[in-house]
Amino acid sequence: MLGAWWSACALLIAGGLWLLGKVVGSVPVVVIPIAVSVLLSAMLFPVVGFLQRRLRFPRLLAALSTVLALLAIIIGGIALITQQVAADYPSLRDKASAGVDQILGWLDKGPLGLGKTQLDGAVTKAQAALSAHSSDLASSAVKVGGHAVDSVAGLFICLIALFFFLYQGRALWLFLVGLAPKAARHRIDEAGRRGWVSLGAFAHTQALVAAINAACVGIGAAILGVPFALPIAVVVFLASFIPIVGALVSGALPALIALVENGLWTAVIMVVIVVIVHQIETHVLQPFLMGHAVALHPLVVIIIVAAGTYLFGLAGALFAVPLAATANASVRYLVGHDMFPALDDVPGPAMAGTGSEEADRGGAGDADEGGGDGGSGGRSESGNDADDGPASGQAPRGTGDRATT
Repeated sequence: MLGAWWSACALLIAGGLWLLGKVVGSVPVVVIPIAVSVLLSAMLFPVVGFLQRRLRFPRLLAALSTVLALLAIIIGGIALITQQVAADYPSLRDKASAGVDQILGWLDKGPLGLGKTQLDGAVTKAQAALSAHSSDLASSAVKVGGHAVDSVAGLFICLIALFFFLYQGRALWLFLVGLAPKAARHRIDEAGRRGWVSLGAFAHTQALVAAINAACVGIGAAILGVPFALPIAVVVFLASFIPIVGALVSGALPALIALVENGLWTAVIMVVIVVIVHQIETHVLQPFLMGHAVALHPLVVIIIVAAGTYLFGLAGALFAVPLAATANASVRYLVGHDMFPALDDVPGPAMAGTGSEEADRGGAGDADEGGGDGGSGGRSESGNDADDGPASGQAPRGTGDRATT
């Protein structure tokens, strides 16, 4: 009887996860920006806390300043990248054209001996194929335009959601906790705190790993004289948020540019640099930094990334590991294996009552605490700033690697 009950629960959970995946996959223009904003909020909550504690900013001003600073960094980075691409692109285009001519000459006069007539015939066939599929190309262009509109809408959704997560994340979290049965609210709140700590640790650690990868590859490209060193570094930084495989895949870009612009041996050296950086990430940074942050074996990370990519594409690869890290910390707490026991000793905003008492109020009395007016700055009775995220999840200092990584 007990086995049948567990089987029914497993089937119900599996069915719920499948249905959730279908819903998420049907509205990516909303779900993906919200997921990105959650990840960014976990990364930027310490900035909001610093502005509140050190500069005495009200919670509203601290959250707004953080979002505007992030937007300024993004716009400035795009401007720098555009300027460098515009300056280096003509030279790269000319050398790419010369390289194509060299390849055609080698095919004509080399060991293959294809001859000019055969090459012209191949070019004619390619042109005919493009003409035959012109309607497909036009529809693809329309789809690209639609994706561009979706991207702009997603950016606005992400920025707005990020502001509210930074400003009133605590009140939003308590509203969700209040939907659970009263007896379970305290444990759900505590499990959410653990998950938020783990998510924040993942975001900060992965940003550090990505910055190291981008700096090494970008500096190597600049020393070798490879053009677009800054855009290459940005691409490597963003791709590194897909653990283990991101940096290696993005390394193909600088190698290809080096091959076109600087020749074969420069491209080989660039490949060696990328491989060395990838090995350092895989065998040094990931085990020592990410292992403490998410408490997941590297093999589990690879399987999670592969499954997320297969099910949801690039978005699945990006969010699979942070989602697994959050769930891992929360589930471990619920089954009695607390990864962050020091959180019980610090009565942060989630502990300003009994968790369930706060949730009973449905977050109505916590707007000041989680988002707050300018006067209180979101402080709890214990003197801790309420800048720890929707689940009040910044680990206390001095509690060991697991809680402070």
